[in-house]
Amino acid sequence: MVGAPARYLVFFQYFGTRYSGVMETKSDQALVGVQNYLEKAAQNLRPSVPIKFHISSRTDSGVHALANAAHLDIQRAPGKAAFSGKQLVQGLNYHLKPEPICILSAQRVPSTFHARFCALSRTYIYRLLLGCAHYSQIPVFERDLCWAPAGGPLDISAMREAAKFLLGTHDFSTFRSLSSETPFRCPVRTLLQLEIQPAPGFLSHHNRGLEFWEVKFKSRSFLYRQVRRMVGALVAVGQGKLSPQDIQELLEVKDARAFPPHAMAPPSGLFLKSVEYSQAGGWKQGMAFLGIRSEGAATPLSCAGTPRELGGTLKIIQ
Repeated sequence: MVGAPARYLVFFQYFGTRYSGVMETKSDQALVGVQNYLEKAAQNLRPSVPIKFHISSRTDSGVHALANAAHLDIQRAPGKAAFSGKQLVQGLNYHLKPEPICILSAQRVPSTFHARFCALSRTYIYRLLLGCAHYSQIPVFERDLCWAPAGGPLDISAMREAAKFLLGTHDFSTFRSLSSETPFRCPVRTLLQLEIQPAPGFLSHHNRGLEFWEVKFKSRSFLYRQVRRMVGALVAVGQGKLSPQDIQELLEVKDARAFPPHAMAPPSGLFLKSVEYSQAGGWKQGMAFLGIRSEGAATPLSCAGTPRELGGTLKIIQ
């Protein structure tokens, strides 16, 4: 008799420049998705049925992840025990080499858990580099990992004033890119956090005269390219091309076509920082390499209810 497959929650990170995005694409393309490589690595674990990664957060080509999440089911041959979390991490990472993709952690979850619908929140950061008059001045180790807007310093105080208009619950139609899914997705989102703070760069003591800033966004979910559009608009405020009040007016228009042309920030500076889940008892799981209690089999988690009802709450199964 074949037993039920084991479901796992995995956290993983990747350098997005080399991929078409995180989602699976046709294998004959010049660039394919991170999911293609994850599932190829998983097939090397010799499952009884093909493994599918159900990814929590979609990211575009060029966008990076410090900790994305996914769930997967693994059915092993009769008589073979389920993988421990540590075994799964080691096995997947071995078969992912030499791709810049890394499994950070894995743990067993019940069959009702869904990585996308059980997420409590998602946090993105966007890295800005100021002080570069030309692309050649961007440090080699920072290229493809930040955006250096042209035009001199930014008015950070004006950007922070503009950011206040974006916080809270709004119709973000103006701040989403149009896609085939646009007619089917509600444009109302609640932005829980938006901060603009100075940040260190890689090998920052060698980057004299340069300033790094991080724009941090937190929400239950985001619209297509919403973060890049918000960053682009805030930078336009910092450059004096828009006023803080223009951000409020863009929100009120509720029309993606009203967004200033060519203002969207490039993908290179954007990072998915964390996908967060909660469960009874107050334990939260955020960035995998900071929040995971162990890479082995952890206390199982359970999601009850429909995706609309879940609200990201997980319950411990006793």
